[in-house]
Amino acid sequence: MIRSVIRFVLPLLVLGACGYAGWWLVNSKPEPEVAEMPAPLLRVEGITLKASVFPVVARSQGTVQPQVRTVLTSEVGGRVVEMSPHFRPGFFFKKDELLVRVDPVNYETALVEAKAALATAEALLVDEKAKAEQAIEGWKALGRSAEPSPMLTRVHQVAKAQADVEAARAQIRKAERDLERTELRAPYDGQVLRQAVDLGQVVNAGADLGEIFGVAVVEVRLPVPEREMAYLKMPEWRRDQDRGEPGAEVRLMTQAGGKGSLWMGRLVRVEGAVDEGTRQTIAVAQIEDPFGVRADGQSPLKIGQFVEAEILGTSLPDVLVLPRAAVRAGNEIILITKENKLKRVMVEPLAGDIRQVVVSAKAERGPRDGDVLCVTPIPFPADGARVLPVIDGQSERPGVTAELEGVKAGSKPKGAKAGRES
Repeated sequence: MIRSVIRFVLPLLVLGACGYAGWWLVNSKPEPEVAEMPAPLLRVEGITLKASVFPVVARSQGTVQPQVRTVLTSEVGGRVVEMSPHFRPGFFFKKDELLVRVDPVNYETALVEAKAALATAEALLVDEKAKAEQAIEGWKALGRSAEPSPMLTRVHQVAKAQADVEAARAQIRKAERDLERTELRAPYDGQVLRQAVDLGQVVNAGADLGEIFGVAVVEVRLPVPEREMAYLKMPEWRRDQDRGEPGAEVRLMTQAGGKGSLWMGRLVRVEGAVDEGTRQTIAVAQIEDPFGVRADGQSPLKIGQFVEAEILGTSLPDVLVLPRAAVRAGNEIILITKENKLKRVMVEPLAGDIRQVVVSAKAERGPRDGDVLCVTPIPFPADGARVLPVIDGQSERPGVTAELEGVKAGSKPKGAKAGRES
């Protein structure tokens, strides 16, 4: 009987002891420390904005084109019997230099024939005038007082002979012009762009002989950015003006043989139509003597060569120059306040390029002289968010640095609670 009771009660005692031990272990563990950790501070870089004077430079690009370009055509037909050694692509020539000569024999013959025809016509005119005088004298010898008829005085015959003389003289002038046109001479100092004829070739009147251009001046068509136009001196002409005032200076940079070259030019006119593709105004810059020998030994310009241009404009006072990378979409920038907090500000650019944006330092809601601009890209900046700034490459501001260093050193966080020891 006792053995049966023990066998029944003993397992219950063991189970109860195990349950108590488990309960004691669970309830006697130490409570964890609860700390209010400060929000992590983002390290950012900032620069101090300073008001300055900014010279506006509008950047553009274009290709070199001749100011004067001429397609040479033959005014007479014949065989090419002489050509200038300079009438080859790339060679230079002087004004009035003989470029091409067509065989003049036929035109010399035509001139001789025209002179002979003139002599014959003049002889006939003299003969008709003599006959007219004889007829008038015979009429008077008969004692008639009335005026003789035109038929008697040979008025029509004399007029026809006179007309034949004038026609013969016109034929001489034509023959002389045709003979002169057998020689094609340069209308100006220039360079050969294209040659389409050679010695021994037979050409007809109107045949294409080649193409030349003047070397005194070349031009570059430059699209002008609309934003910078207000600060550039544009050579606008008016209908009643003989010539407008000269425009802004232009620096043109080229690359030839791996070496850069700098050329100075000036805007001389603005085209009368806006480019339909880009909706930009086209200004034309001129470069004088682009093919002359330069003291620096740089290569001459070439027609069709690509150039990058900088149009020099006026200077803007009291402006702030911002890095282009610091200006977000929608012309928004981020400032860092004295409390090391972010502040989003909208700006209105006055000018700019791929590297920088220029804004007024006196705008009503824009940045001011001495403000700190955040240059670190932040995907989703929030107004009032605290940051840890490095300004102008210098160390962080003291207040934020002390707070961050205190957390790193393991100081007891604010609001921490001690748990029970086991």
